[in-house]
Amino acid sequence: MNRVAYLNCPTGISGDICLGAIISLGVPVKYIIDHLNRLGIAAEYKLWAELVLRHGQQATQAHVDLLPHHHNHQEHHHGRHLPEIEEMILQASLPPRAEAWSLRVFRQLAIAEGAVHGISPEQVHFHEVGAVDAIVDIVGTCLGLDWLGISSNPQGLPILYCSPLPAGGGTVKAAHGLMAVPVPAVLKLWEMRDCPVYSNNIAKELVTPTGAAIATTLAVDFGEPPAMTISKIGLGTGSLDLPIPNILQLWLGNTSDHLPTASSNLETISVLETQLDDLSPQAVGYVFDALFAAGAVDVFTQAIGMKKSRPGFLLTVICHKKDIQECEQILFRETTTLGIRRFTQQRAVLHREIQTVKTQYGNVRVKVAWQGERETKEIMNVQPEYEDCAEIARQNSVPWQEIQGLALRHWYLQQN
Repeated sequence: MNRVAYLNCPTGISGDICLGAIISLGVPVKYIIDHLNRLGIAAEYKLWAELVLRHGQQATQAHVDLLPHHHNHQEHHHGRHLPEIEEMILQASLPPRAEAWSLRVFRQLAIAEGAVHGISPEQVHFHEVGAVDAIVDIVGTCLGLDWLGISSNPQGLPILYCSPLPAGGGTVKAAHGLMAVPVPAVLKLWEMRDCPVYSNNIAKELVTPTGAAIATTLAVDFGEPPAMTISKIGLGTGSLDLPIPNILQLWLGNTSDHLPTASSNLETISVLETQLDDLSPQAVGYVFDALFAAGAVDVFTQAIGMKKSRPGFLLTVICHKKDIQECEQILFRETTTLGIRRFTQQRAVLHREIQTVKTQYGNVRVKVAWQGERETKEIMNVQPEYEDCAEIARQNSVPWQEIQGLALRHWYLQQN
């Protein structure tokens, strides 16, 4: 069983609203403050939370008050650079997961800000959101996710899902003057992660750079909620008054539905299918090649009986979400189909890597699949690459099976 969470963001996401949802789920404010103060910022901020009403609904608002006398210090007025923030986090003896997640979020935010301004992530200084604000929001959120016991996936990320994000609109005052919403750093973070967005016709800054960095760095996937048993809902809010309640929901729950464990890596995959009864079989091979070139993970056909008793076949394409459009274009262009069905499914995949073995005939690549952590991994499958074996077999007039067996033997010998 895994502890999982889902960020439902009908009015977007910002760092302070995220922190409000975390506190709403029962993470003690004192726990967050005690750990934040290890970063050496105790004199620079005050964190407190209160219950407020938004359209008659109660939610938790987290307040980060910056203590004024520190604004005179040059370094704080200009913000801190990424290396300084990373150093602060590394020296704070935070819980290991909270430390790792905080570093990832800040690095992602700095990469996006740097790309916008044409500088390296290390040169970015966090004046835009106020370095202290960003530290409290990001590190506080990561501390909370760790405290709530959300499970980690094999990549070390929390098993956290996120809804598509509303684009927002209008303008916002920033250090560089008036900016259009979504601001450039948010757009860059969305682009870095293929983030699904939509418009809910609210012309406000609904997704802030800090909120976007938390969501795009820590969420394992965007879209519908996973199959889960809800145990608690956290409700966070900010100061904006919007046409719909300005509330971020953080759903906390459990799943036993073969979601990521240390031994399997679960990913969301898209399945496209269409049935055909009037396509030349010669075209099928061409379509296969075009689909694989477009990034399809797998393509296959099955014989089926269709209307008017015509024999036909079902063509199925398995691909990642980002490749759906291109694969569908190929199907419409190269086949006679008039419609394609889409499904989103979860698949558990083994870790895999390509290793090379030397044989007397030449080198053969071998695909090795395992589960578990790299240090304690359990090998599940070892397969020599077909094309390598076929090439050697042709060149040396040796049966393919012999080359394949030889490559396997050499691989096992290398292990001992």
